[in-house]
Amino acid sequence: MSAGGQPVRMLICEDDPAIRRFLRTSLTAQGYHVAEAERGEGAIEAVEHGPVDALVLDLGLPDIDGIEVIRRLRGEGKLVPIIVLTSRADEKGKVAALDLGADDYVTKPFGIDELLARIRAALRHGLQERGEAPVFKSGDLRVDIVRRLVSVRGQEVKLSPREYDLLRLLVAHAGKVLTHKFLLRELWGGESDVAYLRMYIRSLRQKIEADPERPQHIQTETGVGYRLRMID
Repeated sequence: MSAGGQPVRMLICEDDPAIRRFLRTSLTAQGYHVAEAERGEGAIEAVEHGPVDALVLDLGLPDIDGIEVIRRLRGEGKLVPIIVLTSRADEKGKVAALDLGADDYVTKPFGIDELLARIRAALRHGLQERGEAPVFKSGDLRVDIVRRLVSVRGQEVKLSPREYDLLRLLVAHAGKVLTHKFLLRELWGGESDVAYLRMYIRSLRQKIEADPERPQHIQTETGVGYRLRMID
């Protein structure tokens, strides 16, 4: 795996030696250059002195927790993509991490294919944030950011201003999980509820999905929020 001809530099922050060894072996086999940190302070220092292209971060660490790592890195303006590792029961930690600026999450126990997919999506999102393209394309969906035009399978789709704002926000963070709280804050200043958001998601799916009951573009992350899938 490379970016601009250079190996992608992955940082793993995990205090469990067995998981760390598994991640190092698996990611190295995929061509990533892997560095490791056992503690949160070590991860922060590694990112600050970089370069680091992506961070796989456990939330349960022995010094400071992963939430604090994210808070400090984002507070310093570090845009490195962050994929957090969470326990199945830690839904609050998962949502808190995403609200603070983590790009994605993987729930333990996880398969390496799932993690690799999350890493690829986070890397693509990082590139998009650094230089957003004027036209977004994903499968049969095309969004012309400059002209505010949306088309599906070559046919223009008419959206209401609020539907477009929602889609535009998903496009700006394509591949990343956006929490209910984030979407409500960005679109309504937080002055609304999740039921209202779900109504607009449903309306948007009716217009851009081939089968709104089995959406391919706007995916639901149960109990967390939504993600705009990036389809090659």
